[in-house]
Amino acid sequence: MSTKRMGRINEEIQRTMAELIRTVKDPRVHGLISVTAVETTPDLKYAKIYISALDQSDVDQVVKGLRSASGYLRRELGHTLSLRATPELTFLRDDSMAKGAHILELIEGLDIPKEERE
Repeated sequence: MSTKRMGRINEEIQRTMAELIRTVKDPRVHGLISVTAVETTPDLKYAKIYISALDQSDVDQVVKGLRSASGYLRRELGHTLSLRATPELTFLRDDSMAKGAHILELIEGLDIPKEERE
């Protein structure tokens, strides 16, 4: 399958999942949740959905809540998108934003005098 087509499908799944997550009634799924990335297998049987939350302490509970609601989300995704097969959803925690913030803190923490840089 074309990589351009796979990219479009991944983006469409990401956009749709971001909207559908707001409709989940599980109390563990709360706060500001963002879908950072989607990776779909070429045969469209499986999709990994990377989740990030504003409150980093609750991300594991949010992922557990989304895993329990995966049947509902898959059904709604199938109704929204017109794909031959609706992928099985796997939710994973995405720590890339936290890692990036940590690296930025380390860089800003460096105090190199101007004379030493030259």
